[in-house]
Amino acid sequence: MAESIIIEIRAGAGGEEAAMFAEDLYSMYSKYANAQNWKQMVLDSSPTEIGGIKQIIFEIRGEGVLAKLKNEGGVHRVQRVPKTEKSNRIHTSTASVAVLEKPAESEININPSDLKFDFFKASGAGGQNVNKRQTAIRITHIPSGLIVASQVERGLEENRRAAMLILQARLFEQQKNAATSKLSQERNLQIGTGDRSEKIRTYNFPQDRITDHRIEKSWHNIEKIMNGKLDKITDFLTENLKN
Repeated sequence: MAESIIIEIRAGAGGEEAAMFAEDLYSMYSKYANAQNWKQMVLDSSPTEIGGIKQIIFEIRGEGVLAKLKNEGGVHRVQRVPKTEKSNRIHTSTASVAVLEKPAESEININPSDLKFDFFKASGAGGQNVNKRQTAIRITHIPSGLIVASQVERGLEENRRAAMLILQARLFEQQKNAATSKLSQERNLQIGTGDRSEKIRTYNFPQDRITDHRIEKSWHNIEKIMNGKLDKITDFLTENLKN
């Protein structure tokens, strides 16, 4: 049975290199989704001037998607020489990943009167306007204080639907954890602060190794994995990491 998840990736510690790593993670998951014949759609994105992303939120829909990707949530750390590094020094940067289950419509009831809508011009890297019309949207859920936005380069109605998908997923996560946190505790634990110490996985390019620290398991051939060949990692985590 097809199901949907929403993945949020945010650049953490490390400046532009962290933003480049966030883009690399998005590309990895996107290529993996294509290989699985899953559908995907970007809901919100904030690119940087040199090709990285400050954050990206996207939906993946397909059979078994939650089981295969639910263990990706957490802080991911990269160790490599950035493309912009001239002295060949290895940098350590991070990006955070949150995996949110998309609720069925019957599971989340949003009162339209609880929503505040703001409209603005979508912007691209460096603040350059990519759309002169106010097609981007920001939605505030007044009871919870949650604020979501979508400013992908498309029409207002498509961005409104995308923002509502993000809001529904976050409210569902919040609802599941309402007894312990105003905001989604699970999402906050996954996101963390982006600090280098809060890592679940390290991508060490000089040593051609990816290590998942929750189970102390490593895999080699990092370029192949970053190109979407995630099966060995996702299958192993599904089998050995009990949530």
